[in-house]
Amino acid sequence: MKSKKNLIWLAFFILATVWILVKRNETTPYTSINGLVFGTVYNITYASEDNLKMAIEAELKRFDHSLSPFNEKSVISKINRNERVTVDTLFRNCFNLSMKISQETHGAFDITVAPLVNAWGFGFKKGDFPDSTKIDSLKQIIGYQKVKLENNQVSKLDERIMLDCSAVAKGYAVDVIAQLLERKGIKNYMVDIGGEVVVKGKKPKKELWRIGINKPVDDSLSVNQDLQNVLALSDVGIATSGNYRNFYYKDGKKYAHTIDPRTGYPVQHNILSSTVIAENCMTADALATSFMVMGLKEAQAFLQTHPAIEVFFIYSDEQGKLRTYASEGMKKYLTAQ
Repeated sequence: MKSKKNLIWLAFFILATVWILVKRNETTPYTSINGLVFGTVYNITYASEDNLKMAIEAELKRFDHSLSPFNEKSVISKINRNERVTVDTLFRNCFNLSMKISQETHGAFDITVAPLVNAWGFGFKKGDFPDSTKIDSLKQIIGYQKVKLENNQVSKLDERIMLDCSAVAKGYAVDVIAQLLERKGIKNYMVDIGGEVVVKGKKPKKELWRIGINKPVDDSLSVNQDLQNVLALSDVGIATSGNYRNFYYKDGKKYAHTIDPRTGYPVQHNILSSTVIAENCMTADALATSFMVMGLKEAQAFLQTHPAIEVFFIYSDEQGKLRTYASEGMKKYLTAQ
């Protein structure tokens, strides 16, 4: 009788083990959705069969109502019009991170740069081509130290100061959607908004996510998709900034959209493309822009005191040839394509 019971328990144990192994090997279905937002494309892939497009677009709409300078009803637009407004959590998080990056980069990153960006024709308001007198005048109302956030209210030293979070907002939007997926219990996903990306877990075939870095070829229509390199990675935020898509020529000279808040002029440094890996996409986005402003030597000096940040720069040498620079930690992500 005892032997029979032992056989029954053994059979039960074997069946349970088989069931566990089968469940472990089952492939979770992945869902991919895409759409348009912030004047660009978003692509999201995640391990779940649930269609979360409505929830995702609701989050993106909430984000737009907070941080879009193109939305007249947004929190940031009201602040720029000097209306009294209590900021929401999205604005507060973005503002606080921006101030932190501004301090760490000694003003290379600055969300008060909007009047200069507009004056050079790259912002949410179009200006005439500025002369040196205009630039000197605008610099008087530029500077992250001239705005403060206290008790959920923004105060400015000058009412002409305008805020523009475009250099960090896409990255933050990626983080916001990643947080939504996490709240849904999803652990494997890729969120891509206009090339700013968060990856978590693995792809459907249990492989690392692969993210391409475009060659910095002048391409204002975003037609060229030739890759300089490919990254294989997970559990990080990635952002790339470059001067090869948003630019114009005047009198034979190229003017790119990255404006140095410290000088008031478009940067003329040798970095053509700056890709950054950080613990979140908002930080990566802000630093990718910062390094474009800094140039190669200043960026390398920054990295020496910030070992958690990894970068891949494409730059031109003194002979005009394309060169690359990868931080030591970035090398483990680079693939042979």
